[in-house]
Amino acid sequence: MIAVNGGPFNMGTNDENRKSNEKPKHKITVDDFWIGKYEITWEQYDAFVFGSFESKEFKNNNLLSEFGIDGVSGATTPYVEMSFGMGKEDHPAINMTHYAALMYCKWLTAKTGIFYRLPTEAEWEYVCKIGKTDASNNTIDTIAWYNENTNDKYERVGKKTPNNLGIYDMLGNVSEWVFDQYDPEFYKKSPSTNPINTPIELYPRVVRGGSWKDTKDKICCTYRGASKSKWKRRDPQIPKSEWWHTNAEFVGFRVVRPKKQPTAEEIKKYWLNAIEDFGLN
Repeated sequence: MIAVNGGPFNMGTNDENRKSNEKPKHKITVDDFWIGKYEITWEQYDAFVFGSFESKEFKNNNLLSEFGIDGVSGATTPYVEMSFGMGKEDHPAINMTHYAALMYCKWLTAKTGIFYRLPTEAEWEYVCKIGKTDASNNTIDTIAWYNENTNDKYERVGKKTPNNLGIYDMLGNVSEWVFDQYDPEFYKKSPSTNPINTPIELYPRVVRGGSWKDTKDKICCTYRGASKSKWKRRDPQIPKSEWWHTNAEFVGFRVVRPKKQPTAEEIKKYWLNAIEDFGLN
């Protein structure tokens, strides 16, 4: 994890060449937090997917109630190898749903006794911008994997140059889940401090940073992607899986730990807003 001092910054852009959902540029402030130095890898994610949830560690763990957690659900085993042959271990984990990424954070909180969560859209962009994650045409190949410099697949994390905060793969490699509901008009009504567009619908949710499949214009600190139900189109299950997106081989995530740890009640509310309101728990 990398410590990030919060503060004000200009979110969004007024560049006439960028999309309307990235506008207008507006000043906001975020609090201090830690963020993952790398995207979550398969080695890390598989510890959750194939972990034991029947051990005393989980059944008798007093930390669960202290951290607003009434229980932790394990992911369903995928019906195929979900890296689709692109590499496991220190490669970025992919194809998980927004729900599954949230549940990984819940599991990590239960394991460590420290609250972990997905970054907000504002926190993600703050790290990208204050870290001077420069994706100009002259430098993009040094910092990002995208459609012109990959072999039609993602790459191991941490192989490109990090940004000025020491954070790798903010742009390219895999797009990253953030907490927020996607709303193309949100910037026009965004609060000025720690803005969060709390999810109220399953689709669309925000992904950031662009991926190995994307063109240069999406490898940008201000680019905003939106999830789609068709990311499950190859899923043979009825109903389709809550855990896996069979056609999102370009989506992963990294985690955040807020400097000021919330109360158990605040954490419980976070899980309620993130998961339970959709009948997905």
